[in-house]
Amino acid sequence: MKQLLYLLFLTFTLPLFATENSCISCHDGIEHIRDYKSKMMQEILKVAEKAGAKGNDCVVCHGGNPKSDDKNVAHSGTLKYFLDNKGPKDFYPSPTSQWINMNTCGMCHKEQVEAQWNSLMNTEAGKIHGALWSFGKADGYNHTESNYNSTNPHERLGTDVYKKYMEELSKKEPQAFPEKSTALPKAPTAEEIEKDPALAVYTYLRQECLRCHTGGKGRKRRGDYRGMGCASCHIPYSNEGFYEGNDSKIPHDEAGHLLTHQIQSSRKVKVNIHGTHYSGVPVETCTTCHNRGKRIGVSYQGLMEIEYQATFDDEGNGQPKLHTKRYMHLTEDIHYSKGMLCQDCHTSNDMHGDGFMTGANLGAVEIECQDCHGTTKKYPWELPLGYSDEFDMKPKEGKARGTTKTLAEYLKKGAIPEDKGDGFLLTARGNPLTKAVRHGDKIMMHLASGKDIELTPLKKLKEDNNLSKEALVAMDQISAHTDKLECYTCHAKWAPQCYGCHVKIDYSEGKQNPDYLAASKHHDVHGMTGEDTLKDFLVDGKVTETRSYLRWEDPALSQNGEGRVSPTIPGCQTTITVIGKDGKALLQNHIFKIPNVEGAGAEGQNSITMSQVNPHTITKEARDCESCHTSKKALGMGINGGKYFSDPSKTMVVDLMTADGKLLPKQTDEQIVGIPNLKHDYSVMVDENGTQVQTVDNHWTLANPLSAEQRSKLDRSGVCLSCHKDIPKGDLAISAMNHAANMAGIQIDNEMHKDILNKSVKISAWVQVGLPVLFGVFGLIWFLRRSKNEK
Repeated sequence: MKQLLYLLFLTFTLPLFATENSCISCHDGIEHIRDYKSKMMQEILKVAEKAGAKGNDCVVCHGGNPKSDDKNVAHSGTLKYFLDNKGPKDFYPSPTSQWINMNTCGMCHKEQVEAQWNSLMNTEAGKIHGALWSFGKADGYNHTESNYNSTNPHERLGTDVYKKYMEELSKKEPQAFPEKSTALPKAPTAEEIEKDPALAVYTYLRQECLRCHTGGKGRKRRGDYRGMGCASCHIPYSNEGFYEGNDSKIPHDEAGHLLTHQIQSSRKVKVNIHGTHYSGVPVETCTTCHNRGKRIGVSYQGLMEIEYQATFDDEGNGQPKLHTKRYMHLTEDIHYSKGMLCQDCHTSNDMHGDGFMTGANLGAVEIECQDCHGTTKKYPWELPLGYSDEFDMKPKEGKARGTTKTLAEYLKKGAIPEDKGDGFLLTARGNPLTKAVRHGDKIMMHLASGKDIELTPLKKLKEDNNLSKEALVAMDQISAHTDKLECYTCHAKWAPQCYGCHVKIDYSEGKQNPDYLAASKHHDVHGMTGEDTLKDFLVDGKVTETRSYLRWEDPALSQNGEGRVSPTIPGCQTTITVIGKDGKALLQNHIFKIPNVEGAGAEGQNSITMSQVNPHTITKEARDCESCHTSKKALGMGINGGKYFSDPSKTMVVDLMTADGKLLPKQTDEQIVGIPNLKHDYSVMVDENGTQVQTVDNHWTLANPLSAEQRSKLDRSGVCLSCHKDIPKGDLAISAMNHAANMAGIQIDNEMHKDILNKSVKISAWVQVGLPVLFGVFGLIWFLRRSKNEK
């Protein structure tokens, strides 16, 4: 009865005064969230009219009292109204927050809003598992904990082919596709840490690692400003965090606000800021989160973090910190240089999720390089589904995947190009790539920025003789490269390598920092979280991090979960120091060991981890053959075979001492304190005996260091010496050739050396194969003649 009376009240009262957008009486000049002529805005206005607030697009998302001039009344639920019979709607200052966005964004984008809860960007299950593993607390490879208690829905988003594919993959790798997850326990108190220092992992996660999930806004630092929920990606925030729109009510001199009150999304959505119109989601929006861990966002831009402040501005100030780091500018990813945004490759399912949980990136990302580029022997549409996504030790075979012109309804809510050509390309898992359209033997990429780029697949490049000899050798003649390697294993120009993550968690008196996960969960019906009042969420302990050293050139190689050789960089190489209440170390430079995993027995494997990665630093020019085939690092044996570093388990004291190492002063301090469980440099995955010495991925069954067989096939070190130890000394013919070359003034440069070597190999082959054949033929003739004569 109360609800009926309430509806009658709204029916007769709201239309009397809610006939225009009264919110702008205060917020005069604020930007329209979408262009008034857009289809989206027309749908918003229909909803507003249905709710009795004709012409007021603000209340559809923000709610509140659409008439009052009193801010406290307008920004409240005093006057509520019904919306699509879903119940009363309060004022939502942050309408995209995942805690309430089913009542806002979800009115039109129900599928994406429902899927977001189990997306990897929200659960952070992989990051959590990695940290738990490094503290010795992981439940094997099972991904059991995440940001929230959660279960899978009844149905995935995607085509029927995709759903079947993922169902089979989930059965093959159940540990990384959990059916349910349990929310992390609360941050421990200093007293609890005294009893079990390993509990410090939850402080570490909550204060450091879990700032970026889409359920919260994260920390307010330069480069880290963003919205929450859908606004994490779809509302622009600048690195400086200032509002630069025309609404006088939003502070222009206070960091932490959106750049402009407009939605950014697809090529059909134009954002206007200071006279510049752009479309798509800028890469820097993505890097507000993707600048830690594998650092793929900043790497895509060519940014590699450093400790130094160069260069100086016109006032002599050093480089400012961005994402709390400083950078140098290396080679950008070629896709970035071409103007491609992250969303131009990554699908809706990649970013929003398909509704089902996954424990790590390989499970969440459905695209492969070959989906657009193909191989030198097959066009993308000629490849079978699952190619390069095998999670097996042999390349996928089967019928051609083809293209499609059919799209799921939820995909049609995005920007679909009018150009259907010969159909949309398909991902390795069977979903359409809505920006990639086949035109004969070429592909038209309709980018989110509005640009159109014609892409020529590898097979067409080979047919038109547009591939170099080196490319043909690597991709066409050596089939093992195509069948067993990721494309980016060769084509990633560099990769960030942060060796040794030294974590100190200090619980001594007075040490506290905010619990970002608790703050993000502290929400009310208005969609606000506690991250505007982080001081209310302080927990015991203070986390600080540093590292041993940084590199970027030619990453090591290992086998990833898909069964393919991949670039490999340090993951959670967590070396842990926990300071107790009295200021003394409970754990000091400690590396946990996990028994009976990763090639180790009961003694345990070091839980510091190397992780496979697509570095997002792709160039046309591949890494040199020698960088893999003559490199100890590539084999997994460490930089220079791990020989640069002295024994890291030993403490080093530097001071006046005798020639035989006896210290002279009595008052000395330890210069470099030892790490007891670290017997090799952080870059070593396997020692000279082939024994694994640290974890290599902790998510997937097939992820491992290169096997002895793989290393033997890869290793070509020492091949120069096999010839040059006897050249020119010791052989008359070679000495004569060398002497003749010197007399004639011939310079043996690299090209001539290659030519000589090529001829030498051919001559050697003919000699070794041809002479036995020749002798065999002569022998056979002699035998036949002798037999004839005897007759």
